[in-house]
Amino acid sequence: MMEHNIMINGREVPAPLIDFGVLMFHNAQILAKLECGPFFYLSKVESALEAKLWNDIFTWAEHQLGLQFGTVKSCVLIENILATFEMESILFELRHHTIGLNCGIWDYSASIISLFGRSPKFVISDRTRYVNIDQLFLNSYIQLLVRVCHRHGALATGGMAALVLNDDNDQEKITDSVCAGKLKEIVMGLDGFMVHDVRLVSAINQLWNQHCPADNQLKTELKPLKSFSELRVDLLKVPVGQVSMKALEHNIAVATLFIEAWLREAGTFTYRGSVEDSATAEISRWQVWQWLYHQVALEDAECYVSRRLVFDLVEKFANDYSVRDQEHKDRLLTAVTIFKELVTARDPPIFLTTYLNNHSIFLGFQKL
Repeated sequence: MMEHNIMINGREVPAPLIDFGVLMFHNAQILAKLECGPFFYLSKVESALEAKLWNDIFTWAEHQLGLQFGTVKSCVLIENILATFEMESILFELRHHTIGLNCGIWDYSASIISLFGRSPKFVISDRTRYVNIDQLFLNSYIQLLVRVCHRHGALATGGMAALVLNDDNDQEKITDSVCAGKLKEIVMGLDGFMVHDVRLVSAINQLWNQHCPADNQLKTELKPLKSFSELRVDLLKVPVGQVSMKALEHNIAVATLFIEAWLREAGTFTYRGSVEDSATAEISRWQVWQWLYHQVALEDAECYVSRRLVFDLVEKFANDYSVRDQEHKDRLLTAVTIFKELVTARDPPIFLTTYLNNHSIFLGFQKL
């Protein structure tokens, strides 16, 4: 993503470098003295070469600011299928500036569709039922990440629980659901994970203390893993399942509402009890594009995913969705237009956020 608001020597520069540079210049020495940073997530990393570039940037910045070598620490999100095959090399390149690797199943699954989605062998079914850590392709990816990290004394962390506690009687049910998911991650050997709702932290901490004797699982003995030659096949075995009308409608809603949120400069929103962000929006819009591309049949309707069906559903959603005022309605209708562009594109953009950041409509909203 390029930064459109700042020019350096007459040219736009990558937005991550602007963010990194501004934060480091103003905060790095303060954070270092407090021994609480500077720390960074490195998302969307695709290769060891990209990791090496970030390591060079960290080293240069430390030298320029008079910081001790290795002060900057990072956690690399392995959320691209190509990066999965280079995890060890990524860790090596950042060995002086990293604490470990992180799993991100939504962006990871989206990257599979982005790279291989035109092949019928890689059609990913209903994500609410078939995209979870119980599935072979994701289970193998997480287990491999844990083994690579622990082999080198690095931490392996899991993704974020998006469920949000509400004020009715479902709180206990939601807490039990989140804890059940996190227990699976503990059993797989992960050293930590995230929750969006801070009210869940005490329950998750209690869960951790019940099942782990230490702050991490670096010394925990894990079940033997397949050889990599066997495992790499499992990494590419996407689940074969069905697609429901409900799943199609949900993906349409999440992707459209994320675009609307982006137009008002918000990166997250809550929908049906879960926090949605760029990761869930990515898998949602990619799945709609893929189902449309392959004209996937719907299990609960006598039809297949077509352009007309998708357009009718997104327009109905926009008409039925409750809005605060006319400005909100206008943004939602604009989001519908952009959504239609995305799911019918011959060559869809790899990253939704980059596309939105460069879109003329978004730039127009920024100027208002």
